[in-house]
Amino acid sequence: MNISSLINEFEPISLAEMESVKLMNRIDTKYAVPQTLLPAILHAAQADYFAQETEGRRIATYDTIYYDTETLDMYIRHHDRQLVRQKIRVRQYVDSRLTFLEIKRKNNKGRTKKKRIVVPGFELTGKTFGESKRALWNVEDFVAAKSRYCWDELSPHLWTKFHRITLVNKAKTERLTIDMDLTWDNVVTGESRSFSDLVIVELKRDGNVFSPMTKIMLDLRIKPLKISKYCIGTALTTPGLKQNRFKSKIRSIEKMLANA
Repeated sequence: MNISSLINEFEPISLAEMESVKLMNRIDTKYAVPQTLLPAILHAAQADYFAQETEGRRIATYDTIYYDTETLDMYIRHHDRQLVRQKIRVRQYVDSRLTFLEIKRKNNKGRTKKKRIVVPGFELTGKTFGESKRALWNVEDFVAAKSRYCWDELSPHLWTKFHRITLVNKAKTERLTIDMDLTWDNVVTGESRSFSDLVIVELKRDGNVFSPMTKIMLDLRIKPLKISKYCIGTALTTPGLKQNRFKSKIRSIEKMLANA
């Protein structure tokens, strides 16, 4: 049975019904698995999770532009294991036709906080960016207030595309995102890479509440893996960039996919 058929067997949940499960301040747990294991994960999760449905679709398309400084300060802080760090991105939820400027902040307690504003004036057209900074809603003020950076010192660096399944547990204490068909286009270097057979599963919950997914992963002998789509994509597409911390993870992922 293919992924679309499996996800259509879940009970649906709408965006409106998910309002209480935004989890903008949360603890994240990530897993990297080959796509061949996804049917087993979904089959095991069906009894305990709803599947998000938007305009009849349960597999959503996401386009994301990650911003960074000229010296890639956000990437380097993550690479150097700085506990307090940020990611700044513009994300388009293609199917719902919504676009947000999002700032993700990781604190020294391991919690992730996300703030965002709607940016209806932002468009991605191929590899060019139809962006008028002054047309965006309070972008400069928002970035200055919610991050350590100024908007004028940032520029687009990495275009990331993927498909996502979003699950919500029936107790509505967690969200689970399943990202597939990952591709990266580096705006600066012109390099492109993809991990079409990789699936990144991310569990988002407010503290260490019970999660059916942690048991499912344990039963399947899948261990958590700290992984950043931005950092992995940047490392893969930037020749000569400092990336010692990520090399072993990339090799492990490539080995896992080769043996799947």
